[in-house]
Amino acid sequence: MAVVLRRWTTADGGDLAGAVVESPDLARQLGGADVTAADSGAAFVAEHLEPWGPRTFQLAITVDGRAVGNIGLSHVEHVHDTAWVSYWLRASVRGRGLATRALASVSRWAFDELDLHRLELAHRTNNPASCRVAHAAGFAAEGVERAKLRYGSERFDVETHARLRTDPVPDVDALDVLPLVAQPAR
Repeated sequence: MAVVLRRWTTADGGDLAGAVVESPDLARQLGGADVTAADSGAAFVAEHLEPWGPRTFQLAITVDGRAVGNIGLSHVEHVHDTAWVSYWLRASVRGRGLATRALASVSRWAFDELDLHRLELAHRTNNPASCRVAHAAGFAAEGVERAKLRYGSERFDVETHARLRTDPVPDVDALDVLPLVAQPAR
């Protein structure tokens, strides 16, 4: 099984649609967009996942060439050298350590190539799997924000995590990252 991080292309639209059909919970991660067909998947990729830098970098997590998830940096800023990290996987590949490996790999890329110092992420407190991913990839828990997210009429507490450039590197097998061209850091 070849697992690689690479940039998204509109050709991944069918993979994205398949992931949403298989894992309806992903619709929340995609802002509620209807991405259940290859053409709507391709349109979503073109608008939200394919654009590259300087404030947002989205990478497809691929298995044997097929996009099965996303690892992204957003809100990249160089006043304080920080960014927000998010990730998701389709249901059929969860539990294999792919999200942890992707998070650790993109963190190293962000520190080395974008010259960032602090990466932040948060997960709903009712999502222990995401918490395990964050911890395994070296992200320390920093606190709970009460009722921060709202999906429909339900509100959720979130736990915030961060990893600093100076934190110990986690013992995680890195994923291959296809050559990426980052925008100049400053």
